[in-house]
Amino acid sequence: MSNSTTSLAPTQAASVPLWAWAVAAIALFAVYFLVQENGAILSADAATWLHEVTHDGRHALGVPCH
Repeated sequence: MSNSTTSLAPTQAASVPLWAWAVAAIALFAVYFLVQENGAILSADAATWLHEVTHDGRHALGVPCH
């Protein structure tokens, strides 16, 4: 009879690189502008321009805007 024990290494937390956090933040900000910006951050003219530029994308994602 053999008495073997298996030593398991402790679990290490995965570290996320800084560039990945930056890409995620930029992506979230872009999605906000695409689906939600109606003048909360931008001026009324700029918000209207952004709305017209992203109009089809908003509808493609199922976001009502009218």
